[in-house]
Amino acid sequence: MRTTTLLGPAAVLAFSLASCQQQAELAAPAVPETPTEALTAQQLDGQIMAGLRKDGHYDWATASDHTIWSALTRSDFVLAVGYRAAGKPRGCALPDDADQEPAWQAARQQVLQLILAEERKANPQLTLEELVVFQENTLPVLNVLVHELSTVQLLRRSGLVRYAEPMGYEPYHPVANKAAGSLTNSGCGNNTATAGLVAGDDYAVLSNGSKSSWSQADQYHGIRSSWSQSTGQGMKVVIIDTGCSDAQENLGSAFNQGLSSGRTIERLVTYPRNSLFGIPYGDTPTANDECGHGTSMAGACAGPRGTDGAAVGVAYNANLITIHATEDVFIDGSRELKGVSDAYVLAANRPDVRIISMSMGRLTSSSQLADAIQYAYGKGKLIYCAAGTSFDWTAGWAGVIYPASLPECVAVTGQKTDLSTRCDECHVGADVEFTVVMQRTSNDRRPLTLAMSGDAASTVGGSSVATSTMAGMTAVLWAKYPTETRAQIMSRLVAASSNRNARSSTFGWGRVNLGAAVGVLPL
Repeated sequence: MRTTTLLGPAAVLAFSLASCQQQAELAAPAVPETPTEALTAQQLDGQIMAGLRKDGHYDWATASDHTIWSALTRSDFVLAVGYRAAGKPRGCALPDDADQEPAWQAARQQVLQLILAEERKANPQLTLEELVVFQENTLPVLNVLVHELSTVQLLRRSGLVRYAEPMGYEPYHPVANKAAGSLTNSGCGNNTATAGLVAGDDYAVLSNGSKSSWSQADQYHGIRSSWSQSTGQGMKVVIIDTGCSDAQENLGSAFNQGLSSGRTIERLVTYPRNSLFGIPYGDTPTANDECGHGTSMAGACAGPRGTDGAAVGVAYNANLITIHATEDVFIDGSRELKGVSDAYVLAANRPDVRIISMSMGRLTSSSQLADAIQYAYGKGKLIYCAAGTSFDWTAGWAGVIYPASLPECVAVTGQKTDLSTRCDECHVGADVEFTVVMQRTSNDRRPLTLAMSGDAASTVGGSSVATSTMAGMTAVLWAKYPTETRAQIMSRLVAASSNRNARSSTFGWGRVNLGAAVGVLPL
């Protein structure tokens, strides 16, 4: 299925891209004269930006051994090593459970010993416990500390290794660019109550007093009319993001109220605890959202249609699982990559989950993340990912970001109310599948959602809210046809889309008319 933006408030990715462009203009990515010297962060960023501008993506598989090692050196030294059973081709399908198949388990041990032996040449006291950073029980991948270029070289030439990639390096990485300031809170801090919202203009007051965002009006997606046929009851959506606010009762004790009843919400965490040489330290992450982005995505997708006057989500009777997988919306650190990977595996192994929504992303590829997404896709999940959000100048050339560009993902972007223009910060491209209206052309108003606490509405923009809204619409549709397969639901979405007769090279199938998809509105 070539059927899948980044982030709602998109500060992180925007700053990253902007800084990369400036750095690329300052210095060409020349390789140092001696291979024992790592590339500078500026040189690495120049290479990555050149690839993004040339091909629209940057794949670590095409990088040299020296570049991989340099990226390790300029970040946290954590290497993702995908292994395979002896005799299996490089592109072989993943096993259902790598640790339960003897051939794959043997390969894992051989690769671990290869790494340990080579690293011990420089650090004789190194132990296996110190080598392994994150434990993995499902995917055939190791997350290990690697300091030596020779280790990278041996791994990338081993017949047991599918890939060896840095986990913690992205352009303008905060570890590598401390002097320029940290970007770890990208996309955070914006989910507070929005002042000046006007009834009848910014929202409609529904019969029970809840607020329906202007973006849910029938002229855009037929959302309000669709509720006469389906409200998402019986569907379960997973939101992979920054968690869910402890203080927002509409995503907690008041998740069932008014016309929202009999459903469940689970608040989980996969973001790993910090560790040093295999020893955990610092606070253990909880399901709580300290960023705000995850709370706004959950509210837009499945906030209750209650009696407290708060903003209602699209699938207000769907079940919900929120997963705290990252610190912010830019997946740029080893812990964040591991958290997101584990979140996909968790969702994959839940037979009650049908839809996964992630409004986050990164610039470079990650084969470990691809493994996790392929695993979830193989379990029948319909996976939505944000196509990308950034500043205006980046949205003009930076196409669909990772992992929305993967064929297993359905990339979603945002559109203005003129129904022909992308949102100011949204990315477009051939990988886009659907668009969601989420910015008014007249006054730039963005959709309403739940704030971190209380009943006053917040607003959120970018391809982030487009993605979580699309997940909510799909839950409404699938609840109407619960016995149908993922492929059948996708066919219904395409058939009810604005570009169903001629797919666009920038907006894909375009806007879904949900009212038409459930049979209550004409196309």
